[in-house]
Amino acid sequence: MMKKIISFVLVLAMVMSLAACTKTADVTGRGSDNNTGAVTGEAAGKDENAAPVELVVYSQLANYSGEQQGWIAKLLLEKFNVKLTIIPDSDGVFDTRMESGTLGDIVVFGSTGNDYKRAVKSGMLLDWNKYNLLDNYGKDIRDTMGQALAANKSLTSTITEGASDALYGFGHSVASSSESHEQFFYTWDIRWDLYKALGYPVVKNLDDLVTLFEQMKQICPTDENGNPTYAVSIWPDWDGNMVMYVKAFATAYWGYDEMQLGIYDPDTGKMHDALEPDGPYLTSLKFFNTLYQKGLLDPNSMTQTYTEMIEKMKVGGVFFSIFNYAGSGPFNTDTHLSEGKYMYTMVPEEAVPLCYGMSPYGGNRVWTIGANTEHPELCMQIINWLCTPDGYMTALYGPKDITWYYDADGRACLTDFGLKCINDKENTVMSEEKAGKYAGGTFHDGELQINNTTWSGNEINPNTSGDTYDQQYWRSIANKIDYPIQQDWVDYNGAENVAEYMEHLQYKVAPATEYNEAEMDDDFELIWKQVTTCIVDYSWKAIYAASDGEYNYYVNQMINTANAYGYEQCKQWSIDEAAKRHALEEAVRGK
Repeated sequence: MMKKIISFVLVLAMVMSLAACTKTADVTGRGSDNNTGAVTGEAAGKDENAAPVELVVYSQLANYSGEQQGWIAKLLLEKFNVKLTIIPDSDGVFDTRMESGTLGDIVVFGSTGNDYKRAVKSGMLLDWNKYNLLDNYGKDIRDTMGQALAANKSLTSTITEGASDALYGFGHSVASSSESHEQFFYTWDIRWDLYKALGYPVVKNLDDLVTLFEQMKQICPTDENGNPTYAVSIWPDWDGNMVMYVKAFATAYWGYDEMQLGIYDPDTGKMHDALEPDGPYLTSLKFFNTLYQKGLLDPNSMTQTYTEMIEKMKVGGVFFSIFNYAGSGPFNTDTHLSEGKYMYTMVPEEAVPLCYGMSPYGGNRVWTIGANTEHPELCMQIINWLCTPDGYMTALYGPKDITWYYDADGRACLTDFGLKCINDKENTVMSEEKAGKYAGGTFHDGELQINNTTWSGNEINPNTSGDTYDQQYWRSIANKIDYPIQQDWVDYNGAENVAEYMEHLQYKVAPATEYNEAEMDDDFELIWKQVTTCIVDYSWKAIYAASDGEYNYYVNQMINTANAYGYEQCKQWSIDEAAKRHALEEAVRGK
């Protein structure tokens, strides 16, 4: 009875709070921020003299812990009178926050899997339909992301077996249509200057790639600080059902997408389970062990963080990355480019990278609001702002008119200072001279640490005359060559940029659908966790094996132990899920 009384008081307080805010709220529409430089969705009825509201953002995608810093923090304080504290995910964090009764104010899930489903069933997420929250404070989301919202509501219905008509959020990277695919994610970034110095050797397959890495190590044995160089440096932060980088490498090479406990071929619908002999996961695992045995894999890979890896990339300690954000992004500074050092795309001839279809339904990384937040309207306003064209542009590229702007022809443009920020995020200081009231720290310090997207990068920004949100393809930037080493890449490949280069290769597209994985019961979830933990732990042991014999020993131990825990049940569940996904993909293809 006491719980019911407390619940009633909390609901009554929330209703009164929302009603009070509704009287003064004036959340403007999408187009009102087009030419003024103002940000829509400022805090409703904000008291300029009030103390800042402190919101907790629990993000399963974050790589940062603590209070949000830098230019975005100052901008959020200015627009919403809010301070954000970021809580990242790690072992036990989700369970601890569930037990405490509050996940956070804004909550971002890394997938629509069991954590999300548990949160829905346990009443830990706020229904956006209550108190007209979406209509009053999320108008831009409501008006432009209808299919993504409908997909979330449909998912909720399956979780609650039709017992709820609630809406808890939307998935990431929303597009207005599914007619095209996202920008290429697996770009095979490599030290192009070293590749050039070696005479552009032909790389057909993984064996050729290993040979190339050995040659690069010979001509560049140390980084800019005198430390040993490595072909590859990986990290365990994002391991899940398998070792993340191992399964992602399989996606980059064979075009098979990670799915449940295996690697899924979107063309055929076949599920290659993680322990399939000579399958993509184990073949990829052996590739990384080969690199380790040859001294080409960073020996700190198992214990370092993503941030520590990036620091090595920035000083030339790593030759290769399958991801652009972990390769060319941090390495290609003006200093490196002026020195003739360059990291850019070079895909092996036999590789068939995967890219993802644009999705009006949104992806599986979900924006939600915690059920027990004291500031639901403020949470909604912030998420809504991130869904406005200028709000999202600001989150991506910095303060408008300081780092970016629209020109007279409606093109998105970076200022000279903005270009410097984007090219060298880690070292570009947001000085008072350049950044004005948003000064403080580096550009990277001020990037929003929630680490999730709202719009697809390939979506057209409606406040432009045709530019996407991804600045690589802006008409003001595309094909711009500033240094000879960049021109060398263009001349050798006969392509102006990565997108043009990749479009002429073999690649696969995973169509966007409304697929969501089935819920696991408690007994099966326990089996799943035991099996997946076993696979991750033994995979790392196998990577670090000093000989082929030791490698085979750990792989056999992994197989035997996983089977003892119930691997076959997990495998069959994954195969069944793959069949559901493939049926939806075939429907999208019209088959």
